[in-house]
Amino acid sequence: MTLSTPLSLLAELDGITPEAGAPAAERILSGAPVFTSWNGYESPDGKRFAGTWRSTPGSWRIVYDEWEYCEILEGESIVAHDDGRSWTLKAGDRFVIEPGFQGSWTVVAATTKRYVVVLP
Repeated sequence: MTLSTPLSLLAELDGITPEAGAPAAERILSGAPVFTSWNGYESPDGKRFAGTWRSTPGSWRIVYDEWEYCEILEGESIVAHDDGRSWTLKAGDRFVIEPGFQGSWTVVAATTKRYVVVLP
């Protein structure tokens, strides 16, 4: 098997300038969540990302156009689908969110996750 691209090591967080952010105001359901992201990898075409993300408590509406793999490192969050299903996520939980997912993300206790995102 031949790889079409070389192996990419994810950068250590110490060498990455964190990016601060928050959900768009119209998406916030409760609280005042603040995000910090350390993007350790971006593909040359800008469609694939990997890194670490952290959020303070709060709740906001989510609408996914992208595919995302996550692993919760610490904290507690609840991801709820518009169809009524919900998942409580804690350290060690790994999951994939598919494009088309709509619902809410509630950070109960400050949450840190590792992520891999693939844009359409």
